[in-house]
Amino acid sequence: MKTFIWAIVLLLTLPVIAFGGEEAVTATITTNKEAIDLLQTNLNFVWTLIAAALVFFMQAGFAMVESGFTRAKSAVNIMMKNLMDFSMGSIAFWAIGFGIMFGTTSTGWFGTDGFFLSGWTGTETGDPWILAFWMFQCVFAATAATIVSGAVAERTKFTGYLIYSIVLCAVIYPIFGSWAWGSLLNGGGWLEGMGFIDFAGSTVVHSVGGWAALAGAIVLGPRLGKYGKNGEVRAIPGHNIPMAAIGVFILWLGWFGFNPGSTTTGDSSIAMIFVTTNLSAAAGSICAMLTSWLMFKKPDIGMSLNGALAGLVGITAGCANVSPTSSVIIGAIAGVLVVFSVVTIDKMHIDDPVGAVSVHGVCGAWGTLAAGLFNMGGTTSKIMITQLIGIGSCFIWAFGTAFILFKVIDITIGLRITKDEELQGVDITEHGAHAYNDFQTLN
Repeated sequence: MKTFIWAIVLLLTLPVIAFGGEEAVTATITTNKEAIDLLQTNLNFVWTLIAAALVFFMQAGFAMVESGFTRAKSAVNIMMKNLMDFSMGSIAFWAIGFGIMFGTTSTGWFGTDGFFLSGWTGTETGDPWILAFWMFQCVFAATAATIVSGAVAERTKFTGYLIYSIVLCAVIYPIFGSWAWGSLLNGGGWLEGMGFIDFAGSTVVHSVGGWAALAGAIVLGPRLGKYGKNGEVRAIPGHNIPMAAIGVFILWLGWFGFNPGSTTTGDSSIAMIFVTTNLSAAAGSICAMLTSWLMFKKPDIGMSLNGALAGLVGITAGCANVSPTSSVIIGAIAGVLVVFSVVTIDKMHIDDPVGAVSVHGVCGAWGTLAAGLFNMGGTTSKIMITQLIGIGSCFIWAFGTAFILFKVIDITIGLRITKDEELQGVDITEHGAHAYNDFQTLN
């Protein structure tokens, strides 16, 4: 692209060289360079905001995956939670979270300014890049929050969930984000100072959401009937697998904004990130299918769909610094890992209806480790130790704070609906509505 632009510049400059002399040539080149820089700046804005729109569309994907993998009597509740994750999360991130994550810091632990988008003071004096950057980071914050929705589905009070969503977007996610990404604007976190690699958020976004989901599932306890008296695991099938499948395709599409968009630069670097993102997802889906086929004697659709998501989460940290071949390996391992993780977590009697902990928490940790292991610039013990520190600190922070938060909510206003309400369905008891009027059942 730049070669083409400079060719045009040269053609436009030739008449000046012939008739205008050296000073005119210098002035023309300077003007053209300024025009090219302005074009690149504008392209960066456009690409970043298009990528933000793609990541926003992932909310629809999450909503469809979660509702499809759960029962019909919970679909309205899941749609409401996803809607409020983005709506309330946007306000919380605007007011508090963005400043904590990207504000100026002297300690490396959290930002202390930039609240309420105060870095932008108006069209004449404000920096318009802050607006584009905020929009891109806002959709990331909402993604971290919405990961938890599926893991706590079918038994959570709506008011309790709203409080969780606000706190995660305002405090829990931004603080860890400031450790790893603060220098993307005005901050500078202690973790990124160590050289932590997490380009688009396998840990920063997905593991934060995944470990918070684990905390929520533990505090809530399993759905009624999920585990038998003798400890046997009982399947509770989702009501609409085609909806879940469409949701995964939407998420796959959205990830082409999530990973390449993290460059915030409209240039040729996004091409390889598109490729590594796609290859990892494909490998994850295939290997999850094969693993489930061997374990269950049939190619399981749920595991295959989660395998694609596992591959996407797995490549998110290293999408810009691993080769296409490595991305296939990363996705393949994620696809196998997610199947074993889902089965293991179920055997531990932690009820995660959609596999959010496995997809986002476990595979997010794997992807962050893999970003160091398969680094095209070479790997060292220092890099790997740093990656492990990042993974460990994320678990301690996200799981610890979310567990305390869910416990406080449970003790104060209550987190779980009653047994009778759960049997009737969270849609009618919490929202007074059916997702499928005249077709509603209790199962």
